Amino acid sequence: MHCPFCNAQETKVNDSRLVANGDQVRRRRECLTCGERFTTYETVELVMPRVVKRDGSREVFEDDKLRAGLQQALQKRPVDTEALEAALANIRQQCRASGEREVDSLFIGELVMQQLKKLDQVAYIRFASVYRQFKDLEEFRAEIDQLASDPAAAKKSI
Repeated sequence: MHCPFCNAQETKVNDSRLVANGDQVRRRRECLTCGERFTTYETVELVMPRVVKRDGSREVFEDDKLRAGLQQALQKRPVDTEALEAALANIRQQCRASGEREVDSLFIGELVMQQLKKLDQVAYIRFASVYRQFKDLEEFRAEIDQLASDPAAAKKSI
């Protein structure tokens, strides 16, 4: 680690502590040349796969887009922020766990649908109607009937 004051290459670590619930390491360092002290933070860099859109274009995985889509489906629904953040973390983790450099947007959409089905059935139907491009009421009805017949989803009512 270069010293930010004199740019010397030799520094020593005086103290290391876990911060941010163990997701980061805070290190107090001292430059062996000029004696100045400074703090560095170390985190794991996890690279998300690129997203392959329906039209074949590729783009960087954007957390903000994913969050916005979930928030839009959950708008005015009784789902707390912690549950939303847990769903986002689960989707990101499953994308990374795929081990692929690229994932289809359809794969991400299905992960979102799985999470919404667990969080709130109304939000699930909202998202499904846009994601699956429902054309008429029959498609809504079929999705609602399927949701109602799912024993895991039967705990929550629409």
